[in-house]
Amino acid sequence: MTSRTVISRRNILGAAPALCAAAALGAVGLPALAQTKTVLRISTPAVPDDWHAKMWTVFKDALEKSAPGEFDVQINLNASLFKQGTEPAAMARGNLELSSISAFDIAKLVPEFSIFTAGYIVKDPDQQQKIFNGPIGAELFKLVSEKMEVTPLATVYLGTRQVNLREVKNVKTPADLKGVKLRMPGSKEWLFLGNALGATSTPLAFGEVYLGLKTGTIDGQDNPLPSVRAAKFYEVTKQIVLTSHLVDGIFIAISNKSFNALSAAQKQKVTAAAQAAATFNNENRLKEEAQIVEFFKKEGLQVTTPDLAAFRKTVQEAYLNSEYGQTWPKGLLDRINATK
Repeated sequence: MTSRTVISRRNILGAAPALCAAAALGAVGLPALAQTKTVLRISTPAVPDDWHAKMWTVFKDALEKSAPGEFDVQINLNASLFKQGTEPAAMARGNLELSSISAFDIAKLVPEFSIFTAGYIVKDPDQQQKIFNGPIGAELFKLVSEKMEVTPLATVYLGTRQVNLREVKNVKTPADLKGVKLRMPGSKEWLFLGNALGATSTPLAFGEVYLGLKTGTIDGQDNPLPSVRAAKFYEVTKQIVLTSHLVDGIFIAISNKSFNALSAAQKQKVTAAAQAAATFNNENRLKEEAQIVEFFKKEGLQVTTPDLAAFRKTVQEAYLNSEYGQTWPKGLLDRINATK
């Protein structure tokens, strides 16, 4: 036995208490590491009083209950984190975890989805849920995941869109909206819809609409009535025209990068939380829509109903004769119409 061997053994024996201490510290440290929370940043243009803003608190509460200590859910309203329309790209890059994206956002990269940007396609909220919770939704969401790097988790009923005007007009057919500067979100799909309604589409961010109506930069805007109330557009407009041109929806979506990093159990919990949030929104929005017309009348707005058959015919013809109609998968419109 050499002196070097003896010294090595002594060193090892001498180091034993330190190694034990380090092991003890490591044992203490392991739970701390396990408790590192997964950050889920949410960006939405929704205003605080709207149901699709409040639903994110339901999402957060559901996760805190089903997965305590696992997630740090950060809710950013009023487009304070990402500008409206930029959320899908931010999620695809991995700079944002969650948002609610529209059919119009999706149609930019998934042309097959553009059928849901067209007026008078989905009949009502019940059919909307059946479409997206069934085989049609499964097929299209698979395309969304592949082409956009985001995974839709739940379908949110945003409301049935109506036209809201700054000044009172006798609107019976699309021809009566000629020359009306109708605010629409900035994508070409939204602008096409506004033009199909007979108006002159004018792109403007949601956060700028109130001032635009007040100053006359725009003559009107289209939104579901609960959103009109939540954003207080009734303060700067005089008429609502019940065109009911789009049963509108948004989709709670998570970036694939974030979703794929979760365990199977976590994926299930996040999906369940998203579905709980959507259900909260959908139930409350339907209740609100059932009584909201009376609210606007009490606020002094004229509420009128145009010739819906004339609007439906004009709008559907515009789509069928456009590039959008050419991108609709063969037979999809028939499958949508058959969904009851």
